Amino acid sequence: MSLQSRPASGGGEWPTDKLTALRLGQRLVTEVPASRSGRRAFVDITPVATPADAKAGSQGRKRSDDARTFTLQHWDYEADRLDGFDYDMGAVLVKARTATSELELTAALGEWGLRPERFVYPWHSDDPK
Repeated sequence: MSLQSRPASGGGEWPTDKLTALRLGQRLVTEVPASRSGRRAFVDITPVATPADAKAGSQGRKRSDDARTFTLQHWDYEADRLDGFDYDMGAVLVKARTATSELELTAALGEWGLRPERFVYPWHSDDPK
C-alpha cells in the first residue's frame, strides 16, 4: 500500500507524518462535536500493540508495521473533568470499532464522517487520555 492511502470510498488521504506515526504505534486523536453543552468529545485511533512491538520496545526502539490493526473509539466527557485526575467519571463510550488494515481504518473514518487530516498527536489536543 502506498504511503498516501485512499480507500475506494474516497475518505481522504493520510498526511505522511500521521500515517507513519500510526505505523510506529502512535495513538492519534481528534475532537468531535459533543452530545450536549458542558461536554467534549474525542475520537482516537490506537494501533494495536503486538509481541513484536514489545520486543522492539525492550530494545529501545519502535518498529514500523504497515499491516497493523487499529481500535477506534469515540468518547464523550464531562468538560469540567478533562483537566483532572477523574476525567473518566461520567465519560461515555459512544462507539468503538476495530479496523484490520489501513484501508479499513480510512474507510471506517469516512463512515464516521471524519477525515484523516483532522487527526493530531494527543499532546496537541485536550484529549484527557
